[in-house]
Amino acid sequence: MRETIKERLAKDEIVMAIGVGRILHHNILLQIGQAGGFHAVWFDQEHTGLTVSQLEVGCIAARAAGLDSFVRVAPTDYAIVTQSIEAGSSGVMAAQVYSAEQAEEIVKWAKFAPRGYRGLNATCYAGGFGTMPIADYCEQSNKDTFVAIQIETEQSVEECDAIAAIDGVDLLFVGPSDLSQNLGVTGDFFNEKCIDAIDKVSAACAKHNIHWGAVTPSPEHAAMVVEKGCKMISPSSDAKLVNVGLQAVKSTFSQYF
Repeated sequence: MRETIKERLAKDEIVMAIGVGRILHHNILLQIGQAGGFHAVWFDQEHTGLTVSQLEVGCIAARAAGLDSFVRVAPTDYAIVTQSIEAGSSGVMAAQVYSAEQAEEIVKWAKFAPRGYRGLNATCYAGGFGTMPIADYCEQSNKDTFVAIQIETEQSVEECDAIAAIDGVDLLFVGPSDLSQNLGVTGDFFNEKCIDAIDKVSAACAKHNIHWGAVTPSPEHAAMVVEKGCKMISPSSDAKLVNVGLQAVKSTFSQYF
């Protein structure tokens, strides 16, 4: 039976997640699920501009493959947040967040009253396409909807304690590439500035009893963040899977290339 991200985190398990967006297709999601080991997929709406129909099919395929899912969005559009949730995902992850005020708005966009002001339309997957009593739907959705906030700017690092304290934020997620860029050490993921930022995120999450995750560019980086308490690891993406496959084929048949 498929377990949600929130259920796994509640048991203090490590969640293995993979990013999909450049090459979104239901068969890729089914292959990821059949390969085993991954628990969730995040659809990259921030960089690819996926349609609602693409997200709906992606969420269906993820569920069929035993994977939970959420959508990474820019923190600029209320409609994208609600559309991503109503497409059938478990929630959203807001990228390029700078402040606790911004993070609070994301939570309000993702939650119904009294916590937020998400528009009410129960004719979606989670609402039984209109067959669930709307009060029950709102209560269940507020409980189940997953909200992650990316920490990838110097300001968000400084405000990570306040962000972690927000009711409704389930996870802080370190984006090492943008974080290193914002800190002026692009690509130097083990730079002391990046390590210090990660330590601040880890401490804030421990203080407020929530979890944190990260994209992990290498096994060494993954080992480092796990040692510091990271509970969601995202080691690859659809495009990286293709690159690894191409490299493996070229290596195996090197005499012909």
